[in-house]
Amino acid sequence: MGKLFTRIESQHKDFIEKQKMFFTATAPLSAEGHINLSPKGLDSFRVLSDTSVMYLDINGSGNESSAHMLENGRITFMFCAFDGPPLILRLYGKGRTVLPGDPEWDERIEAFDLPIAARQIIVADIHMVQTSCGFSVPLYDYSGERDHAFKWAEKKGTEGLAEYKAEKNRISLDGLPTAMEIAAH
Repeated sequence: MGKLFTRIESQHKDFIEKQKMFFTATAPLSAEGHINLSPKGLDSFRVLSDTSVMYLDINGSGNESSAHMLENGRITFMFCAFDGPPLILRLYGKGRTVLPGDPEWDERIEAFDLPIAARQIIVADIHMVQTSCGFSVPLYDYSGERDHAFKWAEKKGTEGLAEYKAEKNRISLDGLPTAMEIAAH
């Protein structure tokens, strides 16, 4: 099972800050609902305290995490060592979506250098941290970040991005509303 902690310790924060990629997992309450597992990259994750984190969520074709957290709050983050000593670190928490225009948006967005493709910020309170060996995670060499999301967002422009989000990001695969859908009404 690995080791369990009630907070993010300094060695966990150091490990998180070195990773180039992380994963988020959320799920609806319905047994028939779809579990969402998403890879994330860029310099988009921040540890705010020993029990709080956030990440900048860039535009995408779906918005399952926002819908699931609106329904039940549950979110898990996973970091894997793809170089150096093997380690897997999971953060279990309750999350929420912060949208542009929300009172805390301006303060939170300042922590990131990626605002052009920003869709929302996910903030989570962490109640458990788990580490495990990661012995079977392969070694990979990091060769850089992709810039496709930024070029796509620039090409769409402000109006095009708003239309895209209205079409693709307001309802989940299972028909659940996202924070964007709630904010629109």
